[in-house]
Amino acid sequence: MDESVRECVDRLLDQREKFFCGKDIRTYSPLTLAFIGDAVFSLYIRTIVAGRGNTAPGKLHEECSGLVQAKAQSQMIRGILEALSEEETSVYRRGRNAQAPSRAKHATMSEYRHATGLEALFGYLYLTGQNERMTELLELCLEFYGRDGAGTASREPAEEQEEETQAEVGQTVSAEDVL
Repeated sequence: MDESVRECVDRLLDQREKFFCGKDIRTYSPLTLAFIGDAVFSLYIRTIVAGRGNTAPGKLHEECSGLVQAKAQSQMIRGILEALSEEETSVYRRGRNAQAPSRAKHATMSEYRHATGLEALFGYLYLTGQNERMTELLELCLEFYGRDGAGTASREPAEEQEEETQAEVGQTVSAEDVL
């Protein structure tokens, strides 16, 4: 990730100390963590995409929306599970297993739950001040999502997989574009 983008995101994320200083984040509901994590994940993606250059808002939205939807997040978390620490896995599972009162419009319940777990993890990392780890995990998510063509664990060559992914889901952003 471009260092100027990383610095910008870090400055934005450091604002949490004004509101959460001294609070025990471990006591927060996983859905509260997911609520915060949804915004943090989206902010990271939007910052990266916008940081590549001044573009029409419609184009920016199109590039970001495919990466922040439940289906994509579900595939990303499945690709990085092995990279999570025991504590991170626990937070992810709490989020995944939480009984959310709503569901995404364009995702299965399983995809929605996995995405909620990813968002809870990002919310937890944000609220505990682990910016570097969030950045590292986001880069892993994007690498997995781009390399394996929207998260499928296929062993086809990367170029063929990317073409199939773009044809199947109309994805306009690859990991290389975002990173």
